[in-house]
Amino acid sequence: MIEILQWSTLAVCGALAAARIPSARRGENRLLFGILLLMTVAILLSMRAPYVAIDQVLGGRNLANLILRFIIFGAILLVGIRVARAFGGRRALTLITGRAGAVALAIAGVAVIVTFLFMDTAGSSAGLEAIAAKDARNAMLVEYYGAAGRLYPSYVALVLLPATIGVLRSRLPALIRTAALLLSVGAVAIALSLLFPMIPPGLGILRFIVNYTAILCYVLGLALIWMAKLRAHPSPRNRRPDPAATAPD
Repeated sequence: MIEILQWSTLAVCGALAAARIPSARRGENRLLFGILLLMTVAILLSMRAPYVAIDQVLGGRNLANLILRFIIFGAILLVGIRVARAFGGRRALTLITGRAGAVALAIAGVAVIVTFLFMDTAGSSAGLEAIAAKDARNAMLVEYYGAAGRLYPSYVALVLLPATIGVLRSRLPALIRTAALLLSVGAVAIALSLLFPMIPPGLGILRFIVNYTAILCYVLGLALIWMAKLRAHPSPRNRRPDPAATAPD
């Protein structure tokens, strides 16, 4: 089931990113393309075979996992900016791009780096499962490392939640409200990731379900915002010609 979640999410993100390449080359909405590209790379690095192959190239000390954390930070930052702008969330945008957002990102980044440096990271291991199994000290540090990595995404998700819920309650077009619903579910899923330490080892699959639910909801929600924008403001290439404009005098 985990592999199905991973491959299906990778396929969705990759397809949407590929669909955005022509528009991005024309300079249209490159922010969305950046989000989809970062999410595609993040999903690839979370999969066992690609992760091990890439980490071996980097020296086999799980640097790929550290890189993955900061790719996620970058993706969630861009998501926050895109959603706040799309839904008119001025306060959310300020909390993400202003001093509070910078402090939250700095704290999470430092915590991730420090806990990573204290771990015995030798030996490529997707999800750091083998690292946690080395001894009690490493197991504890892996938990702290994971918690630090969830801090910033949870901060951004909770900051965005009032804006997405506000749109959900509005009378905007159904496409926009559906996007707001998906983004709200994604935000709640990310916030729930803070409770991962309470999940018993036997129910570890719940972590994957929560994580990939968040990714899919965010990606699909952003895709719907893109579609709504295309409907409201079609590009000249896709706009139907006005018969009156082409009719002879």
